[in-house]
Amino acid sequence: MRDMATEFEAERGRLLAVAQRMLGSRSEAEDAVQETWLRYAAALADPVARAEIRHLGAWLTTTCARICLDVLRSARVRREAYPGQWLPEPVVTPLDQGPRSDGFAPDPAERAVRTDQVGTALMVVLERLAPEQRVAFVLHDVFAVPFSRIAEVLGTTDVAARQLASRARRAVHAPEAPRHTADPDEQRRVLAAFVAAVESGELDALVRVLAPDVVLVGDSGGHFPAARRPVTGANPVARFLLGLFGPAGRYGGTLRARPVLVDGVLGLQLETAHADGRPLRVVAALAVDDGRVTGVFHQLNPEKLGDLPALTAEDVWPPRW
Repeated sequence: MRDMATEFEAERGRLLAVAQRMLGSRSEAEDAVQETWLRYAAALADPVARAEIRHLGAWLTTTCARICLDVLRSARVRREAYPGQWLPEPVVTPLDQGPRSDGFAPDPAERAVRTDQVGTALMVVLERLAPEQRVAFVLHDVFAVPFSRIAEVLGTTDVAARQLASRARRAVHAPEAPRHTADPDEQRRVLAAFVAAVESGELDALVRVLAPDVVLVGDSGGHFPAARRPVTGANPVARFLLGLFGPAGRYGGTLRARPVLVDGVLGLQLETAHADGRPLRVVAALAVDDGRVTGVFHQLNPEKLGDLPALTAEDVWPPRW
């Protein structure tokens, strides 16, 4: 049992990354990994099932993906009843624990575990896919799982699995999807310009930092007032942001902020107080392309931010770099 647990723990980080990418929920991902452990333990207790485990990592990945597929199919109904807009639970990492300068680890699986390189913009697009498309895309394009094994997960043929991934890829790269192509240096320059423009309170300055087709999505889970539909266009998004965080905005002068990595992309952790006195915590992720912000994703649902470390008196607004 000790050896079995050791072998599984060596795979846990990768399995959690697989499940997180598929489900967009840390708690659901952890549940999926725990269920994978239970099925692994049951398989080892059955000589016939144990003989089928020829490569442990591949077997665990397939099992975890099947569990996630079932969760995705049932999640459709729950998401339709969700109050307002939905965003995934952010994976927030301190800057000093971020990726290497080039943003990549040696192989796709390790890259996803270490840097969560897919980013919030991609997670938002993945949410629009059919469950089978999402599973095929995540397994192949993020974790380099061969289509033969993906076909096993989906109960289909290699050709069909390849087609599902291809359709998902087209959706990910569709013109209307938020684009994120910036390397860490460009992210830092654009985020600094973005913060400076918000701090200035000047509409024109902020519009210049935003792409013409920028989109803003906020998820409060019904706990706080939030736009029920995406805000689109540079001018509407700029007005919305300044109304909240500009010098004359609702939270102007009361913010604390800390630069962090959000799903592997540079973003902000913010704290302030709502008008009724409740603490309000926000994780803001940005998508950046060609020197401008193409997406702003505000997670303010406290049920999805439970593990955030508290900000301190040193975490001032505008944030220090």
